[in-house]
Amino acid sequence: MGLKWIESQEIALALLEAKPDVNPRTVRFMDLAAWVLALDDFDDDKEHCGEKILEAIQQAWIDEADLD
Repeated sequence: MGLKWIESQEIALALLEAKPDVNPRTVRFMDLAAWVLALDDFDDDKEHCGEKILEAIQQAWIDEADLD
């Protein structure tokens, strides 16, 4: 089974690996959604995504990137 939208922590780790040079604080939600959908392990309906889910993914990515 692949990644689902609700797995924000796992998605953040995958994005950290796929986009190591990207500062997650500067990512627009449209780009974030597209990048999540493009992950090899992602397997969920694109229609199940919303702003709250993208916020959670972005925050998890920021936390994992340890930008502070």
